[in-house]
Amino acid sequence: MTLEWTATATLSLAGLTLASGLAFAGGQYGPGVSDTEITLGNTMAYSGPVSASGAIGRAEAAYFAKINDEGGINGRKINFISRDDAYSPPKTLEAVRKLVEQDQVLLLFGALGTATNTAIQSYLNDNKVPQLFIAAGNEKWNDPKHYPWTMRWQPSFVTEARIYARYILDNLPDAKIAVLSQSDDFGKDYLTGLRQGLGDRADRMIVATQTYETTDPTVDSQILALRGSGADVLLTAAIPKFAAQAIRKVYETGWKPTHFLSFVSSSIGAVMRPAGPEKTVGIITAAFFKQPSDPQWRDTPEYNEWLDWMRKYNASGDLADGGGVFGYSAAQTMVAVLRASGDNLTRENIMKQAADIRDLRLPMLLPGVTVSTSADDYAPIKQMQLAKFDGTTWNLFGKLISGTGN
Repeated sequence: MTLEWTATATLSLAGLTLASGLAFAGGQYGPGVSDTEITLGNTMAYSGPVSASGAIGRAEAAYFAKINDEGGINGRKINFISRDDAYSPPKTLEAVRKLVEQDQVLLLFGALGTATNTAIQSYLNDNKVPQLFIAAGNEKWNDPKHYPWTMRWQPSFVTEARIYARYILDNLPDAKIAVLSQSDDFGKDYLTGLRQGLGDRADRMIVATQTYETTDPTVDSQILALRGSGADVLLTAAIPKFAAQAIRKVYETGWKPTHFLSFVSSSIGAVMRPAGPEKTVGIITAAFFKQPSDPQWRDTPEYNEWLDWMRKYNASGDLADGGGVFGYSAAQTMVAVLRASGDNLTRENIMKQAADIRDLRLPMLLPGVTVSTSADDYAPIKQMQLAKFDGTTWNLFGKLISGTGN
């Protein structure tokens, strides 16, 4: 696998006018744009503790390759340069500086991770480079007043945790809750959302919290401590490596809490299978796209179109895993913005169009889930639905739940 791709796709977005932008063929161009090409940058963890998430970057490259084969965006091919940062903030900053200053990318698209995106946010905003459709759900990515060049894609971690809190209050009102979370903004947002959702009952219901560092070898001691608290509900807000460890340890100790698992670790291939099917039955998460392993989608045109694309452009991808759907759908959002920009492919106009998405419907998002933004709302996706794992796939239940993400 290469960590740098050149992919071409058909996209249109409204552009901005930059001092460095040039006008060609009646259009206005920012860095990385010509009559024949649009260069996008990306960082992804193809190695390191969340290397399984590299499936997202490979899917994005594969979707842009499909778009390129179809003629590109208004005749311009997408040159997608994706570099490995190993989920290490210093490596992310180094890679992004190279993408901006040497490769002259138009924008950064779909970079993965909370700490990694935090490391580059000020640099990109200071240089007025779009940091679009981040693959992390932190609240701080929806702050157009202070960071007008930064926008996330997926639902917020706070909104997701509020959904779990609502379920607990409705179905487990006497619950004693334990929380395992990463010791950064990723983990803090889940605890914040849980407390917000529980309201004035939070202090009574949350009986124990434990955090971990991404450099820790395991979370075994944290799980033992949480089990010892007497909790009968567990929220695991962890990246895949530690989520799988937590699931195994919970099972091995004989603890049987109602277990909520953060969406980012709901991957069947990276978490549920490695943890062991018998250990995962009954775990609850929240979803916003169609899990390809869910048989209810198998006979739909949307699934079959995705499947044909996977087989042709992303053949090494796991057909049962959600990474291929996440990358496919995020790339479709980027393409929609580029197409809306027409021949005004400046950084300013790209942000203008990204902040003016109206009820965009993507084929592999759950029915009712849409992508919408505005100048003061940088939270494109706000709806999720609960799902329970049966040892093989995630089964949706309940209704689609909306949240503002603020």
